[in-house]
This record gives sequence, structure tokens and C-alpha cells, in this order.
Amino acid sequence: MSKSHPRKLGPVLAIMFVTGNMVGSGLFLLPATLGAIGGISVFTWALATIGALLIAGVFAKLGVLAPWAGGPYAYARATLGRYFGFQTNYIYWISTWVGNVGVALAVTGYVLELFPGPKSPMLSAMVTSAVIWIMIGANMVGPRIVGFIEASALLIGLAPILVIGLVGWFYFDPHIFAASWNVSGRSAFAAVPASLILVFWAFTGLESAAVAVEVIENPKRNLPIAALGGVCIAALIYIVSCTVLMGIVPAKELAESSAPFALVARQLFGPAIATVIIFTTILKASGTHGGLTLVAIATAKAAAEDGAFPRMFGAVDRRGIPMQSLLVHGVLMTAAAFATTSPTLSQQFSKLIDVAVVFSLVIYVYSAYALWRLRPAGTPGQTRDRIMAVLAAGFSIWVIAASDSTLLLIATAILATSLPLFPFYKGRLDVTPLPVGQEA
Repeated sequence: MSKSHPRKLGPVLAIMFVTGNMVGSGLFLLPATLGAIGGISVFTWALATIGALLIAGVFAKLGVLAPWAGGPYAYARATLGRYFGFQTNYIYWISTWVGNVGVALAVTGYVLELFPGPKSPMLSAMVTSAVIWIMIGANMVGPRIVGFIEASALLIGLAPILVIGLVGWFYFDPHIFAASWNVSGRSAFAAVPASLILVFWAFTGLESAAVAVEVIENPKRNLPIAALGGVCIAALIYIVSCTVLMGIVPAKELAESSAPFALVARQLFGPAIATVIIFTTILKASGTHGGLTLVAIATAKAAAEDGAFPRMFGAVDRRGIPMQSLLVHGVLMTAAAFATTSPTLSQQFSKLIDVAVVFSLVIYVYSAYALWRLRPAGTPGQTRDRIMAVLAAGFSIWVIAASDSTLLLIATAILATSLPLFPFYKGRLDVTPLPVGQEA
């Protein structure tokens, strides 16, 4: 038997890696956002989990068939051409920092919960901006401090939330849950598809194992385990946590809350425990925000080195810190925080994550097509993998089509801006596709 590589992730650590990238801000604010839908969202979770498993299966196969740096970007460039490679990188970058504003908003919700009194949308935007610039400052100090914050916040932040998700079932009231079953004002057949875009935020990041294939031990065996296992664990955490809250607090009250777990903790355990929940959640969400800021600037830096973005995104100081890029990202995220102000934090959170999820789903469609191309007729597992690719692409397109029409117009307009930018794309990194169907 071969020995484990000391610097690579075995199956357990790989599963935790994927799970950790999915369980983030969605856990803190999604219960409030889904409060506008009701308990019927359990069906949405079931459909979203099935779709996420299909998409994770696509990336599990691609990570073995085409273990290129860049993941979805490389898949699109190799199988769809230079423009779609550029577009994939462009919208992935946008989804990263737009979604990260949603993470900062989660911090804001729990910070404001510490202070009684009315909370205006402008105040929320100002606090969110402060969170953004504090973590921009942390990234300017260096990635080590960001990594330390994120690592120390993981268990500290999630443990109390998971306790509520488990203990809360002893206080679950079926009558409250039934009364909040469908408060969306739509039929069940309309409410479930419409809420898919919200729920799928919980599963963005499922491609992590494929992107990080080089650090996974025995990827042919462990990558599928990590991708599918990570989705299953994340789904369990989200479904249990979000559903139990709807049986404790009426949906309307949940939807108006800026800190749903603190609301439930105050009702079950009193204000002291609720305050502890607030501080641990602020810590966890802040760590996630800082880490995603690091991902956004790293994505922009790689794009700049490939000639897809202006050179300033790749410029670094003597310490290797991309100061200019950090400042630009801070300005962009601040602008998004003020541009999306809404009557409630859950509504603003919904606007931000909807855009991020639509772009992620577009990328998933391109990746499903890449798997189809890399699995031609006659290769082992070709029929199974092509069916999976078609189902994953179909699910992604269905979720996009079921989204709000205004959201689709905004996403399409942003997507169209890639056309005038494409002529400036240099494509300095020459990716030569693997022979079709060849495994690494």
C-alpha cells in the first residue's frame, strides 16, 4: 500500500475542505431570506441538493479528466474557445466580490442586533462598508492574518449555530411551522422554483475540489468522494438549521430579522446566550469575508497575468501585497453595498446573492458542456457522464430561467459588458487542451 502524501488532502480533509467552502454566510442570513417563502422551502432544499450533487459529479469527473489550473476557466477556454474562457473568468470574478458583499451584510445584521432601535438601510450600508474596509485593511497587512482570523473563527462561529440547529428541535412547534408553510403569496408550483436561486447560494463553492485537484491525494478516488460528500454534509447542515427555525419563529418575524439565529437564541436561552451567538457569528462571517476578499484579489491577479484584466490588478508591493487591487475591490464592494440598499437586510442579501448565483450557474453550464466534450463516444463511462452533464446543465438552466426577470436583465447586461472588453484580452497563458477523453 502506498503511503499518504503529507502535504495533500486525504478523503476526510478533502470533504471538510469542500464543506467549509459552502457553509458560510448563507447559514447566518438564509433563514431570514427564506422566511419570505415559508416552510415549503424544504422542497426547494431537496431539489437544490439533487442539482448540486449532479453539478458536483460533473466537477469530480472534470478534476480527473482535465486537472488544469483555473478549473472552470480552463475548461471553458479549452472546449468553448478563448472568448468563453475570458467570459468565465470575468463573471466568476464578479460573482466572487458581489457575493462577498452579501457576506459582509451578514456581519452587519448581527452587529446591528447589538444595538436597539430602528435600523435604516443607509445605516446598514455604512456598517457594511466599514466591515469591508476593515477586512481590506487585514488583507493589506498580509494573507497570514486573514488565514488566522478565518481558521480561528471556523469552529468558534459554527459551533453555537449547530447547537441551536440540534437543540432547537426540542422546541419545534408543528403549528408554527404549518402556519408558515407558504407565505410567499404564490402557488406551491411557483414558490419552489422561484426560491431555488436563493437556496443555491448555499452550494456555491462545490467546485472547490476540482479547482484544488493538485492538493488532493489520489484524486481519481478521493475527488468524487470530496465533491459529493461535501455537498451532502453542507445540505444536512443547512436543511436542519433553516427548517428548525421555521418551527420556532413565525415566518413573518423571521423574514424581518437581521440576525435570525440570535432571535431564536434569545427566545430559547435568553439575552446572554443570544449575545454570545451574535459575537461568534460576527467572528465567523468576518473571517469568511476576509477569506473571500483574498480569493477575489487572487482571481483578479491571475486574470491580469493572463492579460484579461488591467495590469494594476497584478501589481504587488515589496511584500507581495496587491495594494492597488485591494483598493479597487474595496471601492467596488462599497458601491455595491450602497447600490443595493433595501427595506430589510434579508431583501438586500437576496439581491446580492441572486446575481452571484446566476453567474455561478452559467459557469456550471459551461463546465457540463466541457465534460460532454471530454467524454466522446466509445470511452469508458461515456454514457453515464454525458447523461450527468446534460442533467446538470438542464438543472442550472432551469434555475436561471426561474429567476426574477429583473435579475436576469441585470445579469445579462453585466454579461454583455464582456464583449467590448474581450478584444483587450491577451491570453498570455497558453493552455493546450488534453487529447479528448484522456485522463490525467
